[in-house]
Amino acid sequence: MRPGTVRAKLHKRMCVVPLSAVRHGTKVDGMTSADTIHPFRIDIPQAALDDLNDRLSRARWTDDGPGEPGEYGTSTDLVRRLAAYWRDGYDWRAQEAKINEYPQFTTEIDGQTIHFLHVRSPEPDAFPLILTHGWPGSFVEYLKVIGPLTDPAAHGGDRADAFHLVIPSIPGFGFSGPTKEKGWGITRTTKAWAELMRRLGYARYGAGGNDGGSFIAPQLGRLAPEQVAGVHVTQVFSYPSGDPAEFERLTEDERQAMGILQWFMENKLSFNTLQSQQPQTLAHALADSPVGLLGWNLQLFAAGTPGEVVPDDDFILTNVALYWLTGTAGSAMRFYYEMAHEEVPTTGGAAAEPTTVPLGVASFEGDMRPFRTFAERDHSNIVQWNLYKEPGGHYAAHMEPEVMARDIRGFFRGLR
Repeated sequence: MRPGTVRAKLHKRMCVVPLSAVRHGTKVDGMTSADTIHPFRIDIPQAALDDLNDRLSRARWTDDGPGEPGEYGTSTDLVRRLAAYWRDGYDWRAQEAKINEYPQFTTEIDGQTIHFLHVRSPEPDAFPLILTHGWPGSFVEYLKVIGPLTDPAAHGGDRADAFHLVIPSIPGFGFSGPTKEKGWGITRTTKAWAELMRRLGYARYGAGGNDGGSFIAPQLGRLAPEQVAGVHVTQVFSYPSGDPAEFERLTEDERQAMGILQWFMENKLSFNTLQSQQPQTLAHALADSPVGLLGWNLQLFAAGTPGEVVPDDDFILTNVALYWLTGTAGSAMRFYYEMAHEEVPTTGGAAAEPTTVPLGVASFEGDMRPFRTFAERDHSNIVQWNLYKEPGGHYAAHMEPEVMARDIRGFFRGLR
């Protein structure tokens, strides 16, 4: 997601539904028959995996062009290497089994299927927390923090810091897609999250997010301030307003971060422009070619910014495979179009309503650093701001799960 459709191009109570109540055909208080929550298990047909393997084996390759690898975009050598591993080494069934270890469900909200993990803590007084991914990621980026967050005592933490986790797939992504109607941007998704938490019986909860989730989580705080106790994000999309005085207040670290942001805007933002304007034009190609999908999504998995930490091959391919196997490459890209065409600006900066609940930020080495100077202009309620030296990159919940879990636990400790 990264800067996304930003305004400036550089100018204590809770009601808990027992897991046994969340079953096919079972309703909780206030539900209608359309609100039913259904258990879900991933079981991709073998024919789909065979077709994928066949397409990978018959890939047609482009040349890499002159210059340094990647100078013109995702390098052919990188795509070839990962495509070969996807075909001959990567084990989807192993990844599928790993995901299926966690309770998954689907429900229909506002006419759209919503897929989510709902992992309850062994601690009965655990605090509910909803975590949201972005593009080109998925709910998979949070799998490694499930244990430390739901059962902190088993991971060197305090059992009083435990969470019940809800980890949904954004409408249009993975098993929540494709979208069937227009308008599934930040605002409509946020309203669906509020309804999902109500439907699960959570009257008070926290919200967290990365990438697109760092837009959605603060918006959930704006939409439901009585329910959301706090918002924890890995990015704050607050940028210059055009006032020269703002630049005079930047710290030296922020000036360095501004240089990285400038580089990104000048060299890597084409994905945002295309997906905000004509995602369907590219969707035809990505729906037909797994290698094409891999090449497109790799641009923000493999060194999206100078010095960015690149996640492991299995993580990258599991995310890409989810898009391929669910046929949601096109509908996931449409999220950018919907953001760009929302009636009410919600994508950060002064155009958005200030958040009204406590905000915590955890940024890791290898990701674009947020600007506290601009963030404090847009958010008067920042209560935690941690810039880590650990190389978590853009997917810190996957790369540095223990550090991320400690940060989340610490932030919500006084907000439960």
